[in-house]
This record gives sequence, C-alpha cells and structure tokens, in this order.
Amino acid sequence: MMKSEDLVSFEVIEKETDIMVSAEKHLENQAREAVINYRRDIENYIKRNQAFLTSLEPVRVRGDAPEIVKVMAEAGKKAGVGPMAAVAGAVAEFVGRELIKFSEEIIVENGGDIFIRTGRKRSIGVYAGDKSPFTGRLAIEIGPSLDGVGICTSSGTVSHSLSFGMADAAIIISKDTSLADAVATAAGNIVKSEADIEKGIGLAKSVDGVAGALILIGDKMASWGDIKLV
Repeated sequence: MMKSEDLVSFEVIEKETDIMVSAEKHLENQAREAVINYRRDIENYIKRNQAFLTSLEPVRVRGDAPEIVKVMAEAGKKAGVGPMAAVAGAVAEFVGRELIKFSEEIIVENGGDIFIRTGRKRSIGVYAGDKSPFTGRLAIEIGPSLDGVGICTSSGTVSHSLSFGMADAAIIISKDTSLADAVATAAGNIVKSEADIEKGIGLAKSVDGVAGALILIGDKMASWGDIKLV
C-alpha cells in the first residue's frame, strides 16, 4: 500500500525478489537491471559456499566475495544470525543506491524491508497482522535523510520468512539496511511471548549501528531509540 503523491511507484519481480519502488520517475528498467545483477552476485557466491545460504549462524566469506555478500555477512555477524537474514534489506539498499543516480527521492520496499532516501518527512505504516490492534493505527515517521535509512521488519506470525519467535512485528531502524534486517530477525527470534519484549529491545540496543527498535506482540508494544510514532 503506497501513497506517495509526489512519487511514481512500480513493482519489479525477479524469481524470489519482489520489490516495490517509489521514485521521482519511472525507473523499472534500471531497477530490474540492478536486481538481476545483485541477485547474480549472491547466487554465484552461494554456488561456491553453500553455507552462506543455509547457515543460521554468522559465516566467514572470502576476500574476493562481491560487496553485497560481504555486507550481508557483516550484518549477520553483528546480529548473531546467518547472512541470509540480511538478504532482503541488502537488496533493497543496494538497488536503492543504484537508483539514486536517477532520482534523489527513492523508496525501495522488499518484503517488508525498506530502504528510503528522502528530502521530506514520510510515514511508514506498521503492519502486524490483520488481528493486531496496531495495524492501520500506527506509523513510524521518518524525517528527511539524504544519507538513506533502513526500516526492516521480522515477524513470527506474519509472512513466510523464518523466525523462531512469535512477535507480530520486530522493527529495526538503522542507516545500514542490511544490519536492520539481520537485527530484526535476531530480535524477533527472542520474542516468544509478551514477557520477552524487553529482551528483544535489549538485543537491539546492544548492536552498534542500530538507531531504534519497535516490537509488537498481541496488545503489547515497546520501543527504544530514534523512533517517532504517529
């Protein structure tokens, strides 16, 4: 659900990757090329190192690995999870930064993980499942950020992504979208009941580079850091 009256929105689908992009003009061809190139980097590396795909713990990568692979591995290391926990956020940011060449305003959403570069305030709606009392009533306000910022979400009750927890939404904000994605997974894994919300927040606070966290489960919510709710 996109409501950016000042931007043009379009979808790009390549295999498992399904991104929604908002930009100052239609950039589907450029976005598709970027998605294909970065997917190829990841897929080719997996052929050389299968553990990069399957590991649920941090893995070391070769010195000649593509940049996106190195970034994913570093995010996984900081969060204590496997590198593929950062794949959606990594693709969103790497594609977004490619598109900055053509549009100063860029929003790339990839399965609930968002990279945004904006010169104005924007609101990111929170979706925590149809039964959540917060869905449709809560949003995160993102201020102008020409450096770009990542807002990533993990859920144990919504979507097909792997989570060992039961959080309806574990949302992390960071200037590093890959890191936001990996830490959202790690925090979501911890939250198995309402009693674990503070543990999830505590994990997010402990990772250098995380700017803010919001965790929702049932009718309970906790936030920390640079998060403005509207």
